[in-house]
Amino acid sequence: MSDSTADSSPSTPASTDPAATAAATAADSGTEGLGPVRFGLGTFGDVSSDDDGNPVPHAQVIRDVVEQAVLADRVGVDAIAIGEHHRDDFAVTAPEVVLAAIAARTERITLASGVTVLSSDEPVRVFERFATVDALSNGRAEVQLGRGSFTESFPLFGFPLSDYNVLFEEKLDLFAHLLEEGPVTWSGTVRPPLADQEVFPKTESGRIPTWIGVGGSPESVVRAARYNLPLMLAIIGGEPLRFKPYADLYRRAQTQLEVPALPIGVHSPGFIAETDDQAREIFWPHYQVMNARIGAERGWPPITREHFEGEIEGGSLYVGSPETVATKIAATVQGLGIQRFDLKYTSGPIPNRHLLEAVRLYGEEVVPRVRAILGEAPAAS
Repeated sequence: MSDSTADSSPSTPASTDPAATAAATAADSGTEGLGPVRFGLGTFGDVSSDDDGNPVPHAQVIRDVVEQAVLADRVGVDAIAIGEHHRDDFAVTAPEVVLAAIAARTERITLASGVTVLSSDEPVRVFERFATVDALSNGRAEVQLGRGSFTESFPLFGFPLSDYNVLFEEKLDLFAHLLEEGPVTWSGTVRPPLADQEVFPKTESGRIPTWIGVGGSPESVVRAARYNLPLMLAIIGGEPLRFKPYADLYRRAQTQLEVPALPIGVHSPGFIAETDDQAREIFWPHYQVMNARIGAERGWPPITREHFEGEIEGGSLYVGSPETVATKIAATVQGLGIQRFDLKYTSGPIPNRHLLEAVRLYGEEVVPRVRAILGEAPAAS
C-alpha cells in the first residue's frame, strides 16, 4: 500500500455483546448512518440437475431462477443478484433480461447484476438496460460492475485480453459519467468519444445504485472510493476476516478523498438445509463437480472433502442449518463492519427443489436470526 493509505486500522471493540460490537464497529468506521444491514442472494444461473442427475436445459434453468427470485421476494430477502457468464455450465448471459422478468412478478426485492462484466460490454447500453429495469421495477434496479474472473466474454465480443485493465478503467470512467444522468462529454481509447450526449431513459430517482465488485486488489478498492461507489468484496475462500485490511483501506480512502461513507458488502458462497449434515451432504457433490471443472481449466488441484469441511468451519463457505449459517454471517458482518451480505446459494448442479428450500430458509430463518444477533430491525424496502 502507498504511504497515503498506510494509517493504523480502527480499534477492535472490546464488548462481547453482539449488538454493542456491531454498533461500535459502525461508529468506528463512520458508517453508523447507513442503516441496517441488507441481505441478498446471488446466482449465476448454475445449470442444475434433475433428480436422476441429468442436466436441466438452459431455458428451464432461467425460468427456475425467476421462480427462486419470486420466492426470495415473498420471504423478505432484500436483494437478488444475478451474474453474467458465457459458458455452458451457467445459463444466464443477459442478467438484465432475467431481472426484467423478475421485476414484473415481485414487489420489493432489489434487482441487481452480480456482476456485469463491464470490460466486455458497452457502458451506454449497460446504463440503458438497467435504467429500463429500474423503470419496470419502480426503482429497484442495481448494478454491480466487475472485470470478471472468467474471461470467455473477451474473445466472444472481440476484446483482446491484453487490454483487460484499460478496458475496465476507461469504461468505468464513462459509466460514472452516465450515472449523473446529464449531458456526457467523454473521450478515451476503447470507444468513440461522446460530446454533450444525452442517454435515455432517465431514472425517476436520478441515479442507478451501482457497486464495484472486487476480488482482493488494493488498487480496485481505492478505485471504488475514488469514484464514490459502494464496494462489494467477493470472498470465495479462506478466512473472511483476512479481507478486513481492504475494508479499512476503503474507509481510509473515503476519508482522505473527503467523500461520504458508503456501504461495503460481501458476496460469498453457501447453502442452507434443515440440518448441518443435510446441507453438507446435498451441497458437497455438486460443489465438487463445479470445482473440478473450473479447477481443471485453471490448474487447481482437485478439491478434497477435508478442504471442503475446513472452508465451512473456518473459511468462506456458509453451509449448514439456519442457525449455523446465521451465526457465521453475523460474525462476518461484525468482523468486517459491512452493510450488505449476499449469499451465492448456487454452486454446481444442485437440483432446483433444494435451491428453493435454501431460498426459503434464508429469508424465513437465517436473515431474522442474523438481525436478532446484530440487534437490528429489518431493512426498509
